[in-house]
Amino acid sequence: MPVLTGRVVDNAGIIDAATEAALTRKLADFEAKSSDQIVVATVPSLDGEEIEPYANRLFRAWKLGQAGEDNGVLLLVANNDRKMRIEVGYGLEGTLTDLHTRLIIENDMVPAFRAGDFSGGIAKAVDDMVMVLQGNPEELEARGERNQQPPFNTDDLFFAIFISIWAIIFFGSIAASILPPIFGRKLGPGRYRWLGMTFEPNRRSSGGWSGSSGGGWSSGSGGGGFSGGGGSSGGGGSSGSW
Repeated sequence: MPVLTGRVVDNAGIIDAATEAALTRKLADFEAKSSDQIVVATVPSLDGEEIEPYANRLFRAWKLGQAGEDNGVLLLVANNDRKMRIEVGYGLEGTLTDLHTRLIIENDMVPAFRAGDFSGGIAKAVDDMVMVLQGNPEELEARGERNQQPPFNTDDLFFAIFISIWAIIFFGSIAASILPPIFGRKLGPGRYRWLGMTFEPNRRSSGGWSGSSGGGWSSGSGGGGFSGGGGSSGGGGSSGSW
């Protein structure tokens, strides 16, 4: 199990030096202002263990958060296993919810990791965790809703229009042949008046039927060297893979 040496413990070596230094400063400043403690850890492998129990054991071993507050967060990345998890202490589960951690993993980390940008994905995840813990989750939630909307597909639109037109023609022809004799007023042999129009169902044309008065049928229109004092986490948070 890794040793807690600072706010960023990059045992997998996937975070560049500049990003690690910036993260360390950001997390130290955030902890000084809020007392909430966020730690980023990367490991080469989970050695066959699932990431959820591994992250929970590491969280408790490092005693993240403040004593009596349990306000710690662990962002864990297992590089060779291609898995990540955000483990949230008891004291923060009502603020940094499972929904928020899932959105951060899916929208910040997974796309960046798939592009090989581990430093960028981790930095963005930390920014969003800090934003939510500072009481501003709206932007993250709105971004998640936008990302879940399926892209507009013109092929699907054209297909739907084609099917609708075909259905109108097909069923309209049937309706024009069957309904006027049933509901319309007979004008003469094979001629009926219905819905203000004259129909001749038995008179065929190239369209299958014909009518007068406008047509037979209309569809209408329309910093390092520190330790925590908390350590209680009951599995709150989310996991993901890339």
